[in-house]
Amino acid sequence: MTVYAVGDVQGDYAALLTLFDRIDFDASRDQVWFTGDLVNRGPASLEVLRFVRDLGDSAVTVLGNHDLHLLAIAHGVRSLKSRDTVKDVLDAPDRDVLLTWLRQRPLMVHDLETGYAMVHAGLLPQWQITEAMELAAEVGVLLKGPDYPVLLANMYGDSPDCWDPQLEGWDRLRVIINTFTRLRFCDPDGRLFLQYNGPPGSQPDGLLPWFKLRRGSPGPHSTDTTIVFGHWSALGLHCEDGVLGLDSGCIWGGHLTAYPLLGPAEPGDRRPIQVPCDRTQTAV
Repeated sequence: MTVYAVGDVQGDYAALLTLFDRIDFDASRDQVWFTGDLVNRGPASLEVLRFVRDLGDSAVTVLGNHDLHLLAIAHGVRSLKSRDTVKDVLDAPDRDVLLTWLRQRPLMVHDLETGYAMVHAGLLPQWQITEAMELAAEVGVLLKGPDYPVLLANMYGDSPDCWDPQLEGWDRLRVIINTFTRLRFCDPDGRLFLQYNGPPGSQPDGLLPWFKLRRGSPGPHSTDTTIVFGHWSALGLHCEDGVLGLDSGCIWGGHLTAYPLLGPAEPGDRRPIQVPCDRTQTAV
């Protein structure tokens, strides 16, 4: 069996099919981890959702910010934006089945046997892996419950920008969701900075990529777990610092990337597999 991790698809069904053909994926023997943002900005979100859902247990998917945004639109707590491309999902006869499946996806997964964890965007340096899993589960319980539209309505916003275990209510849940689905940079104290999405080296003074801070965290916060994530197209493929960043800008004319986490090759011999993508988005 080979386990692959795949970066943000964002509705590019053609690229996803090409990548699966390239890696010779077989759902009867292989497994694929998706870093979230299955939908939006690309031309075929509906086909991507159907395809991944039909993979059953062969697919492991975490929620991204675009996935949550789709759920919020579908349940009337957010309006379609001019650049949203999810109307095909909203108009589909099987929309309720697909959306129910989507909101049951977790914010984080962790495989003790392989030593990999996966989130969409990032983890705060203050969080140990076990703590992060517990916080992800807090949100997951609400998303699976009957009052999930209330959560979706209250998840938007950039504040609070700092984690405190004593936080309660929507402030607590918003920090958790923002960390898992929007984080790129934070300051040395772990304060989230969500207003900038450029590449490392171009950020405002005093900020660092979250994984640089996490890698340098002392004591119980350090970990041998490799964190797989997407979300950051300006970062591109990033296979160092104890992380695998796999958003390689598919919808911007970059690539869709798969990385073998587990398979016949030795760890040192594993290499990313990429397919080129047509540009479906332009800068505003």
